[in-house]
Amino acid sequence: MSVQLDSVSLEKYLRQLTDRFTPELVEHFATLPPDPAFQARLDELGEKANEGALTDDEHREYATYIEAMDVIALLRVRALARAKNRHPSA
Repeated sequence: MSVQLDSVSLEKYLRQLTDRFTPELVEHFATLPPDPAFQARLDELGEKANEGALTDDEHREYATYIEAMDVIALLRVRALARAKNRHPSA
């Protein structure tokens, strides 16, 4: 089951969330590397997707990861933009 998000509402929520990030949290969040086991699974699913060999369950799992990573990427961009606005000379 896929959930459609209202992009305007999501953007407002992410802005509200990242506006409360401390500088330390921004730095930590922006530089946090992916979990190796998660990255390995994502790579495995990506290869199978490119080959057209995903099962239905794997397709749902992969789609969920991609959607979650999109949200995380938006959070990182917003957090980094906030940090840059705090320190324009950096």
